Amino acid sequence: MNFIDEKAKRVKYLRALEKFAKFATSSLKRDDFDEEAFRARVAKNAEIISKVESVYLDQPYTKALEEFINLLITNAKKDELLKSANALDKLRKSKTYKKDKHKNKFKDED
Repeated sequence: MNFIDEKAKRVKYLRALEKFAKFATSSLKRDDFDEEAFRARVAKNAEIISKVESVYLDQPYTKALEEFINLLITNAKKDELLKSANALDKLRKSKTYKKDKHKNKFKDED
């Protein structure tokens, strides 16, 4: 198998995982959360994920994303899912780098 095919499978798998996770986090955080509708949608998305060929993931964010999806599929409780979703968002946002432009400018003068 060549490199391009592997990369395409990886991208397809990650997009499917992120789409599933985005749906789950947005619906978990809603005020009008409906357990039955959520479980039905999770079952539907689980079928879609099962059709996509899984690949090896080695980055911390992608591993956490896959673990979150597995928690969703195993019907974990809402509190546990929310905690995992928040940790996933925190991990995703920690990848962005922001330079401290004026770090030395505002130091207290001694």
